[in-house]
Amino acid sequence: MIAVALVALLAACALVGCAAPGYVSPYDWAALQRDGEHLAYAPDGVVESRWGIDVSAHQLKIEWPQVAEAGVQFAFVRVGNRGATEGVLYEDASFMANATGAQSAGIPVSAYFFSQAVTVEEAEEEAAFALAALARAEEAGVTFETVAYDHEPVNVEGARANALDGEQLSAMAIAFCEKVQAAGYAPLIYGNQRDIARYGKTVSQAYPMWLAEYETEVPTAQFDFQIWQYSNTGSIPGISTEVDLNIWLPSIESLKR
Repeated sequence: MIAVALVALLAACALVGCAAPGYVSPYDWAALQRDGEHLAYAPDGVVESRWGIDVSAHQLKIEWPQVAEAGVQFAFVRVGNRGATEGVLYEDASFMANATGAQSAGIPVSAYFFSQAVTVEEAEEEAAFALAALARAEEAGVTFETVAYDHEPVNVEGARANALDGEQLSAMAIAFCEKVQAAGYAPLIYGNQRDIARYGKTVSQAYPMWLAEYETEVPTAQFDFQIWQYSNTGSIPGISTEVDLNIWLPSIESLKR
């Protein structure tokens, strides 16, 4: 079993451009500071990270002034998704309320799209759909920091996108990100270690990664990433449900200066 696990780890690392066990993170995880649910990256005692959340209609009505008072420093809001079985595109029911609410409360806003595309053409369609929604929000005064692409398997009978191979997934991620980038937004790729391992080096080296990994004191991923979603059971004043918690780390480029 150990040999099988090692082979799997090496294969995953080969896909995302890392070298286990020789990979060394650019971050000093001893510099992580925890205060309850709040996480900060503070080398030499100086905080160089931001603390934030990501939300969708699942979080119901959010009282954004309370969220801001709780110290939240950025928010990703779901702009929309594609249906897992029928493939129809939907705007998140709370997208506009969350985007304008966070902006009004002084919280920097980013967006993410939950993809279930099965072709490059569908990924491009999703990007166009998301960009149209972002444009409407911008007309209402919202400024977006970045736009994330989230494609992951779902536990739904008849899900249409669960069996795609890495080549297909990479081509779709690139198609989505290229359209987003052409529109002036910074693209980002979201996923857990398994999701991100499905992409090839072209994707992982071209775009920043947003890692989802829970119930661990420090990340264990053997590849570089910019944001760590470290909890999906967070509690924030102003939000009546559990919410994802994230730490936005300093850019890897800044660490090399």
